[in-house]
Amino acid sequence: MMDFALTPDQLDLRAGLTELLADHCDPHRVRAAEPLGFDPELWSVLGDFGFPHLASTREADPAGLSDLAVAARAAGSALASAPLVETLVATRLLDRLGRTDLTGLVTFAPRPAMAGIARTAPWAAVADRVIAWDDGLIVASRPGSAVECPKQTLAGLALGHVDLADATVLAAEPDAAEPFADALADWRVLTAAALTGVAAAGLHLGVDYAKTRHQFGRPIGSFQALAHQLADAAALVDGAELLVFEAAWAADSGSSRRRGLAAMAVAFAGRAARRATDRALHAHGGYGYTSEYDIQLYFRRAKALDLLGGGERAAADAVVELALADVDEGRA
Repeated sequence: MMDFALTPDQLDLRAGLTELLADHCDPHRVRAAEPLGFDPELWSVLGDFGFPHLASTREADPAGLSDLAVAARAAGSALASAPLVETLVATRLLDRLGRTDLTGLVTFAPRPAMAGIARTAPWAAVADRVIAWDDGLIVASRPGSAVECPKQTLAGLALGHVDLADATVLAAEPDAAEPFADALADWRVLTAAALTGVAAAGLHLGVDYAKTRHQFGRPIGSFQALAHQLADAAALVDGAELLVFEAAWAADSGSSRRRGLAAMAVAFAGRAARRATDRALHAHGGYGYTSEYDIQLYFRRAKALDLLGGGERAAADAVVELALADVDEGRA
């Protein structure tokens, strides 16, 4: 029987990062970082904390994906305006390739390029380098003017469309396929972890509001129509967290199911985060749609993270594709 209880080291990591983010990433700072969504001061503080080197497998005691999932969940809870997930993924990928010469802020584009353009690459607008898939693993160094930023996005994340015309090949096919597949699985697990953090924190706001807002002389949370919706959302979030840590455990243990579980985790976590933040927003009534209330920040971040990799449909398609590949491999 698998035990997903956090280890003492993971508890310390969560406590330290949560305290740091509480000091440097409150909702006021999150609003100030929009619309780009990047807070350079926060990124500097996270660097002092040890990111993204925490993910390096070259360290004496390297962090596993389960450890990184703890960090990603904490970042999601705080709506961190910094490229935590993508830089952790890029660090692990570069270590697998034996590349130690790429410095600066390196991000990872989860979607394959189209016509030589890596579209909606997270944090490309502020990155020094972008790793992408375009018939092999390539890196666009200091993209600068090669990045076209959308004029408006749902929730920051410093998105950009990156022209890969002058990119450098990191690994060519077929050798690049396995490292990219593993990096994509890492990204899915850590994005799923961040989504559970967004979901849990957003749901907490909704529950707190339901306890304090009164109608007809009673807290609105005492009405079953609302209470049941919030309770159902909480059950979804708990289930998503368990699936995230199962997927992280599978990656750390080298299980053949690791990529399928990663796709399942991000699909289910996306659904849970959308449902939880939606229910929490509606618990606020009309106030939930106003910029003054923090719940809209969580609602938008949940939607943006869910769409970043193609949405629930894309993740579900990946689950089916991986399942069929396992069947074909078993027949061979």
